[in-house]
Amino acid sequence: MGRVVLVSSGKGGTGKTMFAVNLGAVLSQRGKRVLLMDFDIGLRNMDIYLGMENKVVYNIMDVVSGICRIKKAMIKVDGFRTLYFMAASPQRDDRDITPLHMKVLCSKLSKYFDYIIIDCPAGIGDIVDVAAAPAEKAVIVTEPEAASLRDADVTERYLRGKGISDTCFIINKVKVELMNAGLVPDIRTIVNMFKSPIAGIIQYDDNILVSTNKGIPIICKRGTYIERNFQEITDRITGSFSR
Repeated sequence: MGRVVLVSSGKGGTGKTMFAVNLGAVLSQRGKRVLLMDFDIGLRNMDIYLGMENKVVYNIMDVVSGICRIKKAMIKVDGFRTLYFMAASPQRDDRDITPLHMKVLCSKLSKYFDYIIIDCPAGIGDIVDVAAAPAEKAVIVTEPEAASLRDADVTERYLRGKGISDTCFIINKVKVELMNAGLVPDIRTIVNMFKSPIAGIIQYDDNILVSTNKGIPIICKRGTYIERNFQEITDRITGSFSR
């Protein structure tokens, strides 16, 4: 049975979708069958980050409401043999979707995929409850900025309250020179803020911004420090499943 990983954040703009896309891409390169599920209903971006915006016909709400079968909403990502994604609805959707819907959907999908990675809306609330319902693990993406860190802590506590005990953090958009100057919280301070472990630190790099705009996961450029970093982060995130 496949593993379900929720990628979340306390506030928008932390790089949550970028991280979810690259985590899925690394796992696919390793031969794992991976489904990326965009659950940011009304604010979907995963199709752009994958360069697949012109291939979306059906979305997750069409599946849940019975308009199409699951297979019709799954899109194979160009350049990968075992990476698929399912788009979110492009606008706010009045069709009902409940935690039970998500549990049933992921239960069916987990028969065919090794990993299901759910890109969750930022923050907390009812739609997050739905996205988190089938998750075994939550990865919370934040950045070294006071409001983002506080919101990440609130989100982690919220998800634990929903029954997800296996949680970790990714610190994204790190600018070492600002940390060294004492202008933003440093890594030691951030580590002491959270109860859950930090699975990885990603330095700010213009190449990541370029890759998302081009619709090509940054890890596709092999041999870079960014690609090596994502490989190590993936090891840490997936390693907990074997324990």
